[in-house]
Amino acid sequence: MDASVPLNIHIKPATRNLIDRATELLGKTRTDFMLEASERRAEEVLLDRTVITVSPEVYAEYLARLDAPAQSNERLKRTMSTKAPWDEV
Repeated sequence: MDASVPLNIHIKPATRNLIDRATELLGKTRTDFMLEASERRAEEVLLDRTVITVSPEVYAEYLARLDAPAQSNERLKRTMSTKAPWDEV
């Protein structure tokens, strides 16, 4: 396990009470709850801003595929022509 380092924050009493109510429902410690929520949000932010870098040739091929007419896909045709289970009554 990696060594942990302290993190001190100031929080409004109402926010702390809200967090405490949630931790009681989940059976978690306040620390675990806050770390999980913070980590999840940090990952979301980073994923939303991820940039994939490719060469000009790869990008040109990507654009060409997007611009190309759609090809027939038998499996998709079959799926789209099948009634959804919730529509079969």
